[in-house]
Amino acid sequence: MEARLSFVTLGVADLAIAVSFYRDTLGLTPKRILPEVAFFMLGPVCLALYPTELLAADAGVPAAGQGFRGVALAHNVRSPAEVDALLAQAAAGGGQLSKPGQATSWGGYAGYFADPDGHLWEVAWNPDFPLD
Repeated sequence: MEARLSFVTLGVADLAIAVSFYRDTLGLTPKRILPEVAFFMLGPVCLALYPTELLAADAGVPAAGQGFRGVALAHNVRSPAEVDALLAQAAAGGGQLSKPGQATSWGGYAGYFADPDGHLWEVAWNPDFPLD
């Protein structure tokens, strides 16, 4: 397998709410919105929002499941102030702040929010991993 990630697909309970959160709250520009799926480009990776039941059926697994899913998406920013600003923006738009921005053991600054469907996002500033 080549080292490449093409899509991250998140199962969502309500596509309209999810699209609104990612478009209106986080400011992502949709590439395409269809009746049952929405796509947002995150650089070379496409973020897809797809109803949970349809995603589970497509994968051949049960749709039921709650709590921590063992996955967190990450968004690096350029400063600790940007961490706090994005966490506040997500919380104001319907996201759930799960960990406020704080100094990390690895010398950075990070916090977490969950989108309306509970998908975790880490927002981090890492002085050893600068953005281009």
